[in-house]
Amino acid sequence: MLADERDSSGWVLKALREAGNSLLSELHGLDGDTLCRRPAGDDWSLTEITAHLRDAEELALRQLTAISERARGPLPFWDIDVLPLERDYRSADVSRLLAEFRALRRQTSGLLWDLASADWQTAGRHPYRGEVTIQDVARELAQHDLEHLWQVRRLKSELGAAGARDDDW
Repeated sequence: MLADERDSSGWVLKALREAGNSLLSELHGLDGDTLCRRPAGDDWSLTEITAHLRDAEELALRQLTAISERARGPLPFWDIDVLPLERDYRSADVSRLLAEFRALRRQTSGLLWDLASADWQTAGRHPYRGEVTIQDVARELAQHDLEHLWQVRRLKSELGAAGARDDDW
């Protein structure tokens, strides 16, 4: 699939690849103290953000798979925003989280690349939002990446962490 101005699915695939790679680069190689430190009381640490990204990728992949397989019933759903608070993500191994995120993103990208253009409009029933298409889920995932990329860069700056290079990965 080639990305051109009329091909919104191509642009979404490009955004997923580039933002995902940038997130991996930004989070790779940071020391444990930087990764676990919270800038303020309720703000997430970089480790918690990493776990959240992995959780979001897993949920999106399950939803995309369910829609593409035309599964009956509501799409999988769980509240990924509460998991960092419910689980001890601050002590998680960031290298493992990044590897899991990367593997899930490869599966997500593979699924999306294999779709025909018309398949992007295939819909499933979200338990709270009603009908959502593959394109909706993929665009929201790309937007989610960009929001957290900004958050990671801001937090690294606040913590005085060195910037990463995109060619680290």
